[in-house]
Amino acid sequence: MRRQRDKERVITANRQTSWAFADAFVAEDEALHWARDRARESGLRSVSPGTGAALRLLAATLDAKSVAEIGTGTGVSGTYLLQGMRPDGVLTTVDTEPDRQQFARQAFRAAGFAGNRARFIPGGALDVLPRLADGGYDLVFCDGDRLESLEYLAESLRLLRPGGLVCFEGVFSNGRTVDSGAQPAEVLRVRELLRAVRESQDLQSTLLPVGDGLLCAVRR
Repeated sequence: MRRQRDKERVITANRQTSWAFADAFVAEDEALHWARDRARESGLRSVSPGTGAALRLLAATLDAKSVAEIGTGTGVSGTYLLQGMRPDGVLTTVDTEPDRQQFARQAFRAAGFAGNRARFIPGGALDVLPRLADGGYDLVFCDGDRLESLEYLAESLRLLRPGGLVCFEGVFSNGRTVDSGAQPAEVLRVRELLRAVRESQDLQSTLLPVGDGLLCAVRR
């Protein structure tokens, strides 16, 4: 028991250093730096370099041709996804703020992607997703309203082909997900999401400790 406690203390002491090292391991180009600057100016939180690199790797592993993204932001996560997708792949990205999508257009262009590589759809995700094709996507990345997470999951199961992947960003909620104290509704919804994914018979899942937590699940 004492040996286990010592091991846990070592893990805790090294965790922040390890995460910082993992993010620093990823080299970002000028297009990504530009998109991050626009996000900061707009008061938006972008995926970490480590999370972006994980998304890029997953898209490449799937040889993804069709990806749906909930939450365009200023194009940071979308740039990573496009980098991992096939050269003829198309990213469909949804956001409630068209102005942000204009920043993303510029970021994608600066990263060297042709205009036809991304389809921008303004609007609420729960209004847009039902219009997308059943089984037509290799990967769905969810970085939208945490209160709508369970609805995103349901839509993703419909949108994904068998063997497709759904990812949710920010499931650690800055440590609040595992905090035993009273939490706001969005954190409670994230806990429901984690439970639903873990217990689903249609999904094979894992939780990656990158950025603020990346929940990934493959549709069987």
